[in-house]
Amino acid sequence: MVIRNRIVALDIGTKRIGVAVCDALWLGATPIKTIIRKDDKSALEEIKKICNEYSTNTILIGVPYNMDGSLGFQAKNCFDFVKPLRKEYVILEQDERLSSSQAEDILRSKEKKYTKNKAMVDVTAACVILTEYLENNR
Repeated sequence: MVIRNRIVALDIGTKRIGVAVCDALWLGATPIKTIIRKDDKSALEEIKKICNEYSTNTILIGVPYNMDGSLGFQAKNCFDFVKPLRKEYVILEQDERLSSSQAEDILRSKEKKYTKNKAMVDVTAACVILTEYLENNR
């Protein structure tokens, strides 16, 4: 049994940030919350609080590459957002193309009403991003 540093995963959007965390055995991802991104300073402080609560210095960001693999506006926005965190935290990256679609599929299969609750999609997308990372790096 390998105990590892927990990872906090972020699905970073311009309005909301979905947050998930894994357990110390890297067996699964748990949704934590959706942060409303009113301003970056308060959002970053909230992320730091979550990392402190889960005793981790490792953050995984979902990078929304374009379908051709290039960096678009939203990917650059993600990198700009986490730039201040790079001094204190290890920042990992995971390709998150189509994670929101996967999140919607998951919610639909659980018969959850998500169309008017985008926060539910964002936090589920953070779980999808983290689960894919864990599966590829165990």
